[in-house]
Amino acid sequence: TGVTPIIATITVTPSANSCAGLSKTFKITVNPKPNVNSIPNLAKCNGNTSGIISFSGSVIGTTFDWTNDTPSIGLAAAGSGNISSFTATNSGLTPIIATITVTPKANGCIGTPATFTITVNPTPTVDLISNQTVCNGQQTNAILFSGAISNTIYNWTNTNSAIGLGANGVGDIPAFTAINNGTTPIVANITVTPTVNGCPGTPKTFSITINPSPAVTFTPSNQTICSGSTTTLVDLSSIAGATFKWDAVQPTGITGVAAAGTNTIPVQTLINTTNLPIVVTYLATAESTNSVSCQGSTYTYSITVNPVPSITTTQAQTVCSNTTFSILPLDGSGNIVPAGTTYSWLAPVISGGISGGAALSNQTSINGTLINTTDSVQT
Repeated sequence: TGVTPIIATITVTPSANSCAGLSKTFKITVNPKPNVNSIPNLAKCNGNTSGIISFSGSVIGTTFDWTNDTPSIGLAAAGSGNISSFTATNSGLTPIIATITVTPKANGCIGTPATFTITVNPTPTVDLISNQTVCNGQQTNAILFSGAISNTIYNWTNTNSAIGLGANGVGDIPAFTAINNGTTPIVANITVTPTVNGCPGTPKTFSITINPSPAVTFTPSNQTICSGSTTTLVDLSSIAGATFKWDAVQPTGITGVAAAGTNTIPVQTLINTTNLPIVVTYLATAESTNSVSCQGSTYTYSITVNPVPSITTTQAQTVCSNTTFSILPLDGSGNIVPAGTTYSWLAPVISGGISGGAALSNQTSINGTLINTTDSVQT
């Protein structure tokens, strides 16, 4: 039961008629039964090298014969001694398990065979993922990963987390709100690596492109004109390749307003038929068409049309000498000329016997003090 041979020497002495003959000896050698030390089971990925598999036992001089019941893993069906490194092979979709039986031999004695397994796992795959292009503020499509091998785990990394998606994750990517507050498209490359049973597959990369929301810039800025004047041509600008459309909100009391247009707000002659300032508002949007159509928010532009003060109604007053008069002129409709109007006048034409008339500028009313030095009414 030991680990080395045991030799017993047998001495035989013959005797007859009380006479002993010459003794002779012979030997009996009992060799120990060889064994093979325990070999752990192995698991390898398709395409990996196994490394040398070494066998050992307690009995000196033991040799080892082995057999392999599944040569498709890349290992021969049988051999002697240690198993040299080989390339593990599994081009299928499920793990392949090979059972290796090792038989120890020493001094012509065969020991009890030992077995272990080599599992070769297949290489996982990830199915092709389509690229996406969306607009700022839109929801992306959910990304569902799949492959040929069950229970595959999908790890992914993202090169640009500014789009609203984290830098890395595991499993499917749910729909998320895309972000691009800049003026040019931004691209994030997503790399997906499939893994199953600790074996990684070939990564695949797809992209998510986020187009910006095109803003609208007006040149020149908001305008203020007088009724009957012409406006300045307004240019609309945005990100490269954008197109524009605009509509006018036309209030009552104004004429000459262009109702709608595209790239520019044209020159217009606007007439304010009231006594109050009127604001004409233009609502503009830009649209970009880089793979997908992205429409921006609505931007407003205004042109304020101030009324032109007009005095059309004759007004007369009768005052006493050395009394101040004040007149707020009326327009053709009998209304006081718009608030904020000031008046300037030349020295009045005065008949003999009246004094005090003077030229004044920027007055809030037509006013003055006149003195009649006569004893009769003067105009």
